Amino acid sequence: MVEPNTATQAGQDFEKSLANSSTQVASFDTHEKTPLQKLQHFLHSSPAAVPLIVLVMSLIVFGLILGGKFFSAFTLTLILQQVAITGIIGAAQTLVILTAGIDLSVGAIMVLSSVVMGQFTFRYGLPPSLAILCGFAVGALCGYINGFLVARMKLPPFIVTLGMWQIVLAGNFLYSANETIRAQDIETNAPILQFFGATFRVGGAVFTYGVIAMVLLVAVLWYVLNRTAWGRHVYAVGDDPDAAELAGVNVKRMLVAVYVLSGLICALGGWALIGRIGSVSPTAGQFANIESITAVVIGGISLFGGRGSILGMLFGALIVGVFSLGLRLIGTDPQWTYLLIGMLIIIAVAIDQWIRKVAG
Repeated sequence: MVEPNTATQAGQDFEKSLANSSTQVASFDTHEKTPLQKLQHFLHSSPAAVPLIVLVMSLIVFGLILGGKFFSAFTLTLILQQVAITGIIGAAQTLVILTAGIDLSVGAIMVLSSVVMGQFTFRYGLPPSLAILCGFAVGALCGYINGFLVARMKLPPFIVTLGMWQIVLAGNFLYSANETIRAQDIETNAPILQFFGATFRVGGAVFTYGVIAMVLLVAVLWYVLNRTAWGRHVYAVGDDPDAAELAGVNVKRMLVAVYVLSGLICALGGWALIGRIGSVSPTAGQFANIESITAVVIGGISLFGGRGSILGMLFGALIVGVFSLGLRLIGTDPQWTYLLIGMLIIIAVAIDQWIRKVAG
């Protein structure tokens, strides 16, 4: 039998021990984060912040160097016109990369879709509106093949889309016989093909409908990715496909849907490309795949999937446009543009790795 004094002492010791451990837990929970950790968590929760800061700084630097002419409404909207195609194709690339994939065939699909729109109109005599729908169907078909091979056959996205890039590129030249449909013929017989190249003025600013299409596309995809269950599933598949599967997400169907949607967006880019250059050329847009990946990476979207904002992609595309036009107005060698963009890509990937490491 335990003596009363002994039992009382044991109870007091237990209460002190519990109080000490509670104090330790409380002190652990209220541990202050360092400024570096606060910055890291802010960037992790707001992935578009870094490209936005870089974009604003770029505008300020070139504005100080070039003066008022760089900040004119015409110059700023000219940047938007130049990045419209990259922004549209970058949106397609963003969807794929968010699922931890990559699509090297986006540029080739874009060009093939534009060629189909032109050839179906002028070679087969289809109404231009029907030919445009055929171009979208071709884009969706190419995307479906990519998605099927990645999701169902479990092939690596890089290899699948690299192969598709070569196949579509070759098929494009073989089908079109390397023939360019002239701008004058399109303007006379099928002006709707050039719709996205039409311009309108708002004060001193000059916009094209291609710019409007890019902005609307990014806005719609931002809403879908951030405000719908489908968008949350895209992020879940990119972050951890096994966990997403256990949570009830049909990962295979999601991947196929993402690649099909990417193909449709590429077809939209093909239509906008006709408006941008005025003609239907099988040699146009050769570097669209690289430009889209550049916009995505500089835009802070993780190549490992599951993290990033499509607004960041748009900011990344605008950064490239600002550098390209700004350096051209300064009169520097064009190679400086590639050098600086290359440095930005490496820095962006390094920042992404740092954010992922600290967040983990």
